[in-house]
Amino acid sequence: MAQRKKIAIIGAGNIGGELAMLVARRELGDCVLLDLPERADFARGKALDIMQTGALKGFDCRVIGTSDYAEIEGSDVVIVTAGVPRKPGMSREDLLAVNLKIIRTVAEGVRTHAPSAFVIVISNPLDAMVYEMKKRTGFPRERVVGMAGVLDSARMQFFLAEALGVSVKDVRALVLGGHGDTMVPVLSYCTVNGVPVRQLLPRETLDAIVKRTAGGGGEIVKLMGTSAYYAPAEGAMTMAEAYLRDEKRLLACAAYLQGEYGYHDLYMGVPVIIGGKGVERVVEIELTPEEKALLDRSAEAVRNLINEASRL
Repeated sequence: MAQRKKIAIIGAGNIGGELAMLVARRELGDCVLLDLPERADFARGKALDIMQTGALKGFDCRVIGTSDYAEIEGSDVVIVTAGVPRKPGMSREDLLAVNLKIIRTVAEGVRTHAPSAFVIVISNPLDAMVYEMKKRTGFPRERVVGMAGVLDSARMQFFLAEALGVSVKDVRALVLGGHGDTMVPVLSYCTVNGVPVRQLLPRETLDAIVKRTAGGGGEIVKLMGTSAYYAPAEGAMTMAEAYLRDEKRLLACAAYLQGEYGYHDLYMGVPVIIGGKGVERVVEIELTPEEKALLDRSAEAVRNLINEASRL
């Protein structure tokens, strides 16, 4: 008999709750929403709220809240949101020491109870957290990936559509590199229904959009007092669906590099194909000398972050 897919979400905060709702609404499978023992009732409450929503919306997949890692046994996908969220004035690097301890605990639980899962990491600082997840689980690079480029590209896509006064549906954007201030919006691959944005907007406007994209997360933190959650959750769902439905989507994700783009042993945002086997291929695209120089700078920043994490 065919069985439903199972999706585990580690962390029942704003992103985790939104993820669980998206899983349920789209009926991707049954969902486990896991948090710390002292927040177990909070996770159970969110799960119960979502299940009651199902009576109104007509979805019947099961959502449970728990603090017991044994409940994630057999999960097809694990999405990791656990960690302290950014506060105003806090850099991603400030989060490193605190969230590194959390991700190590999570990795142990995932390795023990969901050894065959496709793991998507959202926790910040992203590039260091997904690197630590792979190192601690020992999973192959095809099954551990970070959600960053999908979100950063979406932000830039919106900013471009807003500046041009066109439908966001027709805009395509591509943002590579580390998930932070050194990210690299690749203007040579940004288009509106195939038309390069460089033909549609002046350089000063594009420069402003690039700058706003790099600070996109911080802009929301300043406005709300905490990290974004709707768009990050949707970004992770895009990746999870690509895996569960074997969609072969080309998405910008933080992938483990083994020589691609000239980088070794680090996670960084690059175009990848996500399908039923996970990260099925890292796609190497041609970059302008300026874009490659910016990507090198971003890779150096990621390397420094990973080195810092290794000392903690």
